[in-house]
Order: sequence, then C-alpha cells, then structure tokens
Amino acid sequence: MSRWQCRPVPLKFQLSDWTLFSVSLLLQVRVERPFDETLPVEPQAPPTDELMKGSQGFMVRGMPIAAELPPISRTGEYLCYVPLQYQHCYIDLGLSFEAYQKKFSSKARSTINRKLRKYSEHCGGTILLKTYKLPGEMRDFFRLARVVSQLSYQERLLDAGIPDSEDFIRHAELLAADQRIRAYILFDGERPVSYLYCPVRDGILNYAYLGYDPDYIKMSVGTVLQWLAVEQLFGEARFLYFDFTEGKSEHKRLFATHQRQCANIFLVKRTLRNTVVIYSHLLMNRFSGWIGATLDQLGVKAKIKRYLRFARL
Repeated sequence: MSRWQCRPVPLKFQLSDWTLFSVSLLLQVRVERPFDETLPVEPQAPPTDELMKGSQGFMVRGMPIAAELPPISRTGEYLCYVPLQYQHCYIDLGLSFEAYQKKFSSKARSTINRKLRKYSEHCGGTILLKTYKLPGEMRDFFRLARVVSQLSYQERLLDAGIPDSEDFIRHAELLAADQRIRAYILFDGERPVSYLYCPVRDGILNYAYLGYDPDYIKMSVGTVLQWLAVEQLFGEARFLYFDFTEGKSEHKRLFATHQRQCANIFLVKRTLRNTVVIYSHLLMNRFSGWIGATLDQLGVKAKIKRYLRFARL
C-alpha cells in the first residue's frame, strides 16, 4: 500500500508572525517518524512512485537528515525545496518518571519546581488539572479550551487556536472512544487558564494544540500544565512517546529526552508557476528573518511581540 496521501499543501507567506497569504500545491505527502531506525538521508532524489493525477510532486515531513541541506537545489525535472530544518524533539515514555527527572539539570529542575510552587501558592495550595479522555468529556473540554484559545496569542496572532467545528469535535469523540486522546485543562479556581490537546497514533501522543490565557504568562501556566501532564503520562505507562512534532522552541527542547535533526522536503515539478512560488516563498522567509533580526538588534522585537500578544485584534 502506498504511503503517500495526495492533498493540497499550503505554503504560507509570512512576515514575522503574520500570515499574509498562502499558496497551495497539490502534492503527494508522507510523514516520517524520528523514533524508528530510519537512517538520515543525503540531499533527496525524487521518489520512484508515479505522480497521481494533478499532483505537482512530493513532500516528506520530518525526514531525518545527516547534515544541513541547501534550501533549494535541482534534481532531474524537480526542484528540491527545504523550507524547514529543525531538531525534532520527543519524550521517551518508556522511561520511569524518576529517570526522566534526572535528564534535567539541577538548575532546570529547580526552575520548574519554583514555577510549580508559585502557581500552587497562587491557587491556595492545590493545583487543579483535569484530564479528558472519554467521548462524553470531549465537548466539555472544547468548551473550556475555546475560552482560553480566544484569548491566546496562538489564535489571535498565529491563527493556530484549537478548532471548534462540529466535525473536529466529533472526530475527537471517535478518537476518545478508541482511547486515542489525552487532553488537559489547567484551572485557577473555576477559570480555565491553559489547555493541551494530544491525539494518539500508533501509541504516540502528538503535541497538537497548546494555549494559555495571556493574563497568566507570568505564572508560566504552559510549563505547569506540561509538567503535570507528562507526570500523569509516565504514571499511565500506556504510550511509547510524546511527540513535540515539527518546529523549534525552548519549551520543546526543555521537556524532550531526545532530539533528531529533521527537515520538511518538497520535490516539485520545475514548471514556471512552481518555480515562481518556491523562490518567492524562500525570499519571503529570508526577508521575514531579516526583519526579525533587525528589530532584535534595535532592541524592539520583544516589545513588539509582547504588544501583539496582548493587543485586541
């Protein structure tokens, strides 16, 4: 059976944290896993699989790589485009929780304990974290998570809040019926302040949606929720890994037990349209990076991001 799924893949044209617009390419997509014995690859050659009707080429997400790849190269009739190279972070849940804690430096562990203690004191001595995993619990989870998501910068700035469509909720209920969901809400009294939503595939939890109330940023509620959820997962001893999926962040590196160099690789037919789209996307990414670096040098990047997080859009 083919591992490829043919679907539209959006290339987002972003300026810093804003998505200006996106252009979709119909591609055959597959996702690699960093947990198996897949060997890192050298610059990618086109797959031998035939192109499906309308397909413009291939995309491989999370391909383990041996070394950094050039952003654009040519291979036969294809352009090889590598828009994202990153350390893929994950937690090996086969460890004991005691062994997991030992992976942290004494400084990091002390910092986490201080954040837990600070939030516990804020909550009157008891931290309330609720776990949602049954079909009948999903609608209550989404109701509470949406309260937080509408306030979070993930939704207001990045358009990455947790969905609330009926189809998405029903799909979550189906996953829960098959014991393939773990979702969490952190509370301050009766007020939800952070959420985490993790669907499960092949025994692997995927870090799909995380959000927090910006009023609680100084309370580090995202870190508090993550730590308590991971502690529960080690206690369950049911799952293999907690996958932080693609992308870079200090949060992922802090909690991960393993990191593996990976890349998203596009192999698209060298038509005029595709060439314009790919090179334009690369140039936009570089310009966006330059803007960010310039603002950082001027000492205003953090202030702008802080304003954008809290400004009512």
